[in-house]
Formats: sequence, structure tokens, C-alpha cells
Amino acid sequence: MKKTVLLILSAFLFSFQMENNKPESYGVGEWLKYRIHYGIVNAGYATLELKEASRNNRKCFYAVGHGYTTGMSRFFFKVDDHYQSIFDQETNKPFQYLRKIDEGGYTKDQEGFFNQDKNSVLVKDYKNKTEKNIPVTENIQDIVSSFYYLRNHPRVQKLAVGESITIDMFFDDEIYKFKMRFLGRETISTKFGEAKALIFRPLVQSGRVFKEEESLTVWVSDDENKIPLRIKASLAVGSLKADLESFKGLKNPFLVNKN
Repeated sequence: MKKTVLLILSAFLFSFQMENNKPESYGVGEWLKYRIHYGIVNAGYATLELKEASRNNRKCFYAVGHGYTTGMSRFFFKVDDHYQSIFDQETNKPFQYLRKIDEGGYTKDQEGFFNQDKNSVLVKDYKNKTEKNIPVTENIQDIVSSFYYLRNHPRVQKLAVGESITIDMFFDDEIYKFKMRFLGRETISTKFGEAKALIFRPLVQSGRVFKEEESLTVWVSDDENKIPLRIKASLAVGSLKADLESFKGLKNPFLVNKN
């Protein structure tokens, strides 16, 4: 389920690329928290925080994601996932990522180092004590950096219903062609009030996590922040829903009509 959370949080935002390489939708200090429901059960939370760092004398963003189960859900299926990504503030190209997860006994402990000049990534697997260089495409993103990379896509406000956007994402030692289709707009009820939203349906891999390719739907704020407000997914077993629970440090006003 944990992998679902971050995949989801990336997926919905796979509709926003950088325009003029300026991160207008976010900035250092942004923090988002989501409440996750598995069926009718409050299963856990996921958080994403954006800090500052530097690599190769370049100013970078340092993103940290954490997903975890709580209460009885933790007793039946413990999830404790930790993700990190360091990416350039101007180009949004990733320098480094960390993926350390524990999902009901399924564990991974990996770190990746991108060589942007050679278009490769050195993957260190601490669990299996291995490392390997993997060739990647020029505009590759890791799962967390893509969350931010795609939030400023210049086409997002111009997409017609049914149109899609595709991006290269590096995940599980492979390059995925991630495709997301725009479904339209609607106003949804949130704990903060009524909010206008853009609706997207990313195509995901059916199998261990998702029931089918079109199992995921994401509602993204129709304002300059482009943050996910709600996510729904049909899983191989059961269903999942995530709602924005709290936030701070948004770069732009959160447009919502309070009840």
C-alpha cells in the first residue's frame, strides 16, 4: 500500500512540467499531509516536505516523503516508507534519490546517484549489497522529483478533455513511460471548503498493487499551487482514498470557498 501512496502522489502530478525552468507552483518550506483511507478504515498518513540543499555548486531542492500506517492498520499491515530526492532548482533534474521502504515485510533500501552529463544513474542496493550503473534518458525524473517537476507544466491549463501527457520516470531500476489523461474539471468538497479541481487519470501497471491500468483518479487544485486534493485508487485488494489533511508554506494562495 505504501508504494501506492507515493506512486499516487507522483502520478496525479504527472501533468505538470517546468515552464522557463521556474518553480512557480512551490518553494522551500512547502509541507503537505494526506490522510489515507483503506476502504472505510483510516489507514495512515503520507507527508511531503520541501527543503533546501546544494550539489555541484548548484542550488537544489531537498524533498522528503514519508508514508506510514497507524492504529489497527499498522497491526495488520505495517507500512513505513521513506523517500528522498535532491534536484536542481533551475533545471529540476535529479541528482540523488533515496528509497527505504517496509510494506508488510516487503522491504527495499536503495539510493541512486544521477550523472547528468552521461545520462546514467548509479543505484546502490544496501539490502542486497549490490550496485550498478543504469543508462537513462536525458529528461529522466525519479518518483519524488517528478512530483515537483510536473507541477508547472505549461500545457496543464490548455489540455482538452481526453488529451494526455507522457513523461519518463525511473522506478525499480527501470524507465517507465508514464501517461496521464485529462478528464476535466469539477468543484469538490474538502475539509477546507469547496475547491475547484483538475481531474487526471494516470495509467498505472496492473498487477500486485493496482487492479487495472485505469485504477487511479486524481483531483488537483485548479490554482497556481497545483497540489493534489484527493486521490482514489482501486487496488488489487480493496480500494484506497487519500485527502489533503493539512498544509503549510504554500507559495501561492490556496483558492477555496469556505463553507
